[in-house]
Amino acid sequence: MPVDITRYAEGAPDHSGALFNGGEGQPRLRLVARPHKSLTPGGFVWFIGATAALLALPLLAAFGSPVLWGLLPFVGGAIWAIWWGLKRSWRDMDLHEELLLWDDHVRLTHVAPRKADQVWEANPYWVQVRLTPQGGRVPDYVTLKGEGREVEIGAFLAAEERVELYHLLLREMRPG
Repeated sequence: MPVDITRYAEGAPDHSGALFNGGEGQPRLRLVARPHKSLTPGGFVWFIGATAALLALPLLAAFGSPVLWGLLPFVGGAIWAIWWGLKRSWRDMDLHEELLLWDDHVRLTHVAPRKADQVWEANPYWVQVRLTPQGGRVPDYVTLKGEGREVEIGAFLAAEERVELYHLLLREMRPG
């Protein structure tokens, strides 16, 4: 599951950098969910290299003729457009959700590129964790409801991962 879970022991130093409920204590749980990225940086280099090589093959027929200079800008433009599109798609997938849980406070922050962070806070005692198997935006849609608002969490995860997240949140919201 592309979810990083950090449990803090009592008295452990705070590494989250988050603002705390009343400025006291640290969260007992920090959960960060990120969407899966199938293209690694090395895979990106290989893909661009292979694409450039395949697009250059037709240029071999025009090698040594003035036609090469007419085709070269179009091949270069196509390679640049693919490179730019993949980089843009990669940056757009730099979204993540961070859930910080204290005994008396929960904060969910949704961070998306080129948008302001969306923050939701509530008392975990009153928070309802809901799983909607069908009829939500996605199958096995997970939401948190509290403080008069219902927010989604992990909508970009796979259905099985959302079910795991649901069970984790149920356990953690009601410890003991």
